[in-house]
Amino acid sequence: MAHRVCPWWMGPLLLNPLRRWTIKPEKLLGNYVREGMNVLEPGPGMGFLTLPLARLVGPQGKVIAVDIQPKMLEKLRQRVAAAGFATRVETRVATPDSLQIFDLVGAIDFALAFAMVHETPSAERFFHEVAAALRPGATLLFVEPSGHVSTESFAAELAAAQAAGLTVDAEPKIARNYAALLRKAATA
Repeated sequence: MAHRVCPWWMGPLLLNPLRRWTIKPEKLLGNYVREGMNVLEPGPGMGFLTLPLARLVGPQGKVIAVDIQPKMLEKLRQRVAAAGFATRVETRVATPDSLQIFDLVGAIDFALAFAMVHETPSAERFFHEVAAALRPGATLLFVEPSGHVSTESFAAELAAAQAAGLTVDAEPKIARNYAALLRKAATA
């Protein structure tokens, strides 16, 4: 399967308020994110889920948003500043081969991979980097759109996550998506 990244110019479509009817960000994320947490969000686009994450982590928490497209991050920073969350959200530019999060080993309480793993060149590499960043016992909510990703591809990505040391803790129901809550072992 060819790995294509959603182009930056499609970012505004992903911010469409109608998406909130099927994906209720605060309800979805509120089950996993608490004040003061450090959250990793690879592939945030222009921040459809970043702003709700920033609200949930509060002034003592941090959201690290990592994207391969500087134009997506530029718009995200504008939206974060307008919402008053500039101190809560850190943006980073990834490379095709790495999330560039080596300094976060064992520092992340929760990670969100929402509709983006299928766009990476290597699910194995992606999950190894995220697993390394998670603290022991931390979780990753892994979601892929059923309209873009086949059942077989999701299963292969899930197997890559398990090979990286993550176990399936739950299978949340998210409309028109495959989802798994993955957990890093409490003792590494």
